[in-house]
Amino acid sequence: MYSPRFEKYIHVTRHARERMASRNVSEDELAILIEKGALKYKDATRLWAAHHFGNRSDNLVSVAAIIEDKLVVKTVMHYFHWEGE
Repeated sequence: MYSPRFEKYIHVTRHARERMASRNVSEDELAILIEKGALKYKDATRLWAAHHFGNRSDNLVSVAAIIEDKLVVKTVMHYFHWEGE
């Protein structure tokens, strides 16, 4: 999978794939989340991306990722809310 937004290939860790399966997040949803989701950076390389899918009832779906030579998706969350909100 490639991200035009980040201009990098995407690596989804085993842990993130397991979370995707347990939270019923498809690869298509993951791609939409990465390309169109709201971004919040912790620092220059660590970030969260979150996107609301109208057909899901579990609030925002989000990923925690690291920008390296690839975009590394570390985990996939649902029922997400931005810190401080």
